[in-house]
Amino acid sequence: MSNDEVIRAGTYKIGTKQTMKTVEQGKAVEVFVAKDADPKITNKVTQLCRKHGIKVTYVDTMKMLGKACGIEVGAATAALLK
Repeated sequence: MSNDEVIRAGTYKIGTKQTMKTVEQGKAVEVFVAKDADPKITNKVTQLCRKHGIKVTYVDTMKMLGKACGIEVGAATAALLK
């Protein structure tokens, strides 16, 4: 199953603030991070995921992640909900 298929199959929160909030609340199953996003932003998210034991999957571009989430703009991160 590709990243796109996994993302489309679930319910998710898009964006760094929403992703971090979801992880902190224990509601995230997996977090998707765009490889071309600003590391200042994504490093905080990946560290938080490590702390909470959440799987991180990297997607090639922000544009691809946004499209997989059904939005017209790029997304740095998205969290798949339980």
